[in-house]
Amino acid sequence: MKRSRLARAAVAATAVAGLVLAGCGDTDAPGAEQADISVLAMDASQMQTLKKLTKRHFTAETGITVDYTLLPENEARERMNREFATQAGTYDVASLSAYEVPIYADNGWLAPLDSYVKADEDFDQDDVFPNLVSSLTGEDGKLYAEPFYGEGSFLMYRKDLFRKDGLTMPPNPTWEQVADLAARIDGTDGASGICLRGLPGWGQNLAPLNTVVNTFGGTWYDTDWNARLTSPEFRKAVGFYVDLLRSHGQPGADRMGVLEILDRFVAGKCAMMYDATSLASSIEADGSAVKGKVGYVPAPHDRTEKAGWLWTWAWGIQQAAENKDAAWEFISWASSKEYQELVGKEVGWTAAPAGNRRSLYSNPEYQQAADAWYRQEYTAATDSADPRNPGVGPRPYTGIGFLGIPEFAVLGTAVSEQIAAAIAGQQSVDTALEKSQDLAQAAAAKYRGE
Repeated sequence: MKRSRLARAAVAATAVAGLVLAGCGDTDAPGAEQADISVLAMDASQMQTLKKLTKRHFTAETGITVDYTLLPENEARERMNREFATQAGTYDVASLSAYEVPIYADNGWLAPLDSYVKADEDFDQDDVFPNLVSSLTGEDGKLYAEPFYGEGSFLMYRKDLFRKDGLTMPPNPTWEQVADLAARIDGTDGASGICLRGLPGWGQNLAPLNTVVNTFGGTWYDTDWNARLTSPEFRKAVGFYVDLLRSHGQPGADRMGVLEILDRFVAGKCAMMYDATSLASSIEADGSAVKGKVGYVPAPHDRTEKAGWLWTWAWGIQQAAENKDAAWEFISWASSKEYQELVGKEVGWTAAPAGNRRSLYSNPEYQQAADAWYRQEYTAATDSADPRNPGVGPRPYTGIGFLGIPEFAVLGTAVSEQIAAAIAGQQSVDTALEKSQDLAQAAAAKYRGE
């Protein structure tokens, strides 16, 4: 891979200073010294692949060593919020979502990347999907993160089980059709009718649930910032989601997030799963019990034509980071076309981080490897619901699977706990939404001028 002048300068400076630190980041050698940069990210298959490839490729070429901290999503978010809010400088780079980036940028917690992008001739910023660039741009018009991978959402279903039961998946299903199919296929070969996220967390059960709320006509707030969580539309959406999980979902759903339901689906224990397009690579990987048996269709809808989310995990540099140049070198490698090609050749094209660059979808090798899903993945990445107007009627916030306001991290988590309790059968949906209504009304008091 051709590196920029900045990379070559970093290598030279590192060699002169004697800072090529053998045994950092991806090594098990005892007595390792501190790495050149530290990276915080959610523990996912794409991150594990990145970690495995870093030392023998990125570090070998640039001399920059990397220490990874990979945590479950909720733990990663908690540590990330604490780290950036205090500007502790423990981590140079973090994998941020489309929710955090605008908020962190507005608070001055992120370093802008425009000058790096402009100076790095090899990066090819124009190849990155424009909708993702927009979601990672602050109100000041500056770019604050680069997508490692992007995702929409779609419905995955077991073609073999559908054939066995004589069922047909519609090419653009409604949620009512999905519920009917889940009821009819539930228990076939021991599989649950559908697997959905139930674990508390605004990035867990609320991510898919919010797309259901949007397409059912619900909204968290009206245009005057009055909470609407007890409205008939919101109530219908949440009731539908909870009833579907309790009737035909996986056991213990209230304790299962994205990784847990992925494990069940890959093990053949789910007939359907509605979740992120980025999961397809794991579903079709060697060792998956359902490889070659899965079909993919757009996110189910109700009152809207589109219902899928738009999301990205993107690399951002902490403003307090001492090694910003080295941090950019890492980002420009991890988010590059060349890195995708590296993964394709060394691990397999289905493991390449997708949904962030146009060029991947015109690559014949990726098209062949991802033939089962890449068309739906591309469509989800370029034609998701509109983050500015994802549902029915106007609303004062942006976002599909989340609300683009700082208060949502706390509010969403609190509401998700009430939803999880309803999924567990510990309280009714009405009780969960009455409690959530009070939380939402209080969270938006400042927007109402109170």
